[in-house]
Amino acid sequence: MEKKVLLLLPGVLCCFTFYSCSKNKAPDPAKDGRDVQVETFAAACRCNPADTTYFDPTCLLAPNARLRTLGEGYSFTEGPAVDKRGNIFFTDQPNDKIYKWSVHSGAITTFLTGTGRSNGMAFDRDGNLITCADMHGEIWKIAPNGTHTVLVNNYNGKLLNGPNDVWINPKNGGMYITDPIFPRGYWDEGDPRQQGWPPTHSEQAATGKGGYVYYLAPGSRRLVRVTTEAMGWDADGWPNGVVGTPDGKKLYVNKWAPDINTAGTWVFDIKPNGTLANMRKFADMGGDGMSMDDRGNVYISNAYGVTAFSSRGTRIFNVPTGSGATNNVFGGHDNKTLFITGPVDKFTAIKMNVKGVEKF
Repeated sequence: MEKKVLLLLPGVLCCFTFYSCSKNKAPDPAKDGRDVQVETFAAACRCNPADTTYFDPTCLLAPNARLRTLGEGYSFTEGPAVDKRGNIFFTDQPNDKIYKWSVHSGAITTFLTGTGRSNGMAFDRDGNLITCADMHGEIWKIAPNGTHTVLVNNYNGKLLNGPNDVWINPKNGGMYITDPIFPRGYWDEGDPRQQGWPPTHSEQAATGKGGYVYYLAPGSRRLVRVTTEAMGWDADGWPNGVVGTPDGKKLYVNKWAPDINTAGTWVFDIKPNGTLANMRKFADMGGDGMSMDDRGNVYISNAYGVTAFSSRGTRIFNVPTGSGATNNVFGGHDNKTLFITGPVDKFTAIKMNVKGVEKF
């Protein structure tokens, strides 16, 4: 989920018809006001965002919601995950730490130091924190007491690029893992993944970046590659954010690229055995970590802050952070707060009218 470039949000205002509110206009990173499509609800003209740079025609934000800074002074925040109580855990990857934000006190404390350089994270049903520990290309299961087990560290005997993000299917506990190649300065000398930027090779491909998505079945210690060239997947890229529907039937995967508008987001059908089918383009915009609300909207973090698309792929929401965002997740007491790792030196949040679907 590392970004090499964070772009500034363009200052082009979009105007919308139907039920959009006059205050509810925002810069559109990809389109001008003549061709943007916006989904609307009858309540949209009652939207009253605290900041007119927020784009929210369908009233996803709570009344007078404003982006709040909960913590700052970090090096590169990432990987927010919500536990069953609504607490949020997030990483500071350069400093090899995982922090915990308390739903009861609002305090942020260090949960773990020495995390295998964990990046994306998610909680399983047993309260273990599953993390993408890319120091040695591993997936960790971290118990509540901070001890960890390495679940997997290779595919077919070859070192993974650097697991980046994980989504756990709430129906069966199966895990979907993205594995792009982002060379890290902290990798050991002699690590076969180590190279300059941009990367040109991978242990997972004869040529190119070898960027794939993998599935780890419940109880298994062996990864299954679920994106393939045969289905139309281009592995010479950076698969990054991943999220699925609460019924366990669809999976969304985006890609990072220096120009996120060319990276794209795809949606797949999840088959009973965990493999994927029916790959199709969901949105032209790509980016970083993702979450989902109970309306089925998909929230993508990238250089524009957090942008949401409806299940039909229509752009319906944007909250700029001023300096981009790496990831986001819903949590809190009522699961109606969107927590954002972004800007990268901060941990921020904004109140919503909708709930997340990843707390279980």
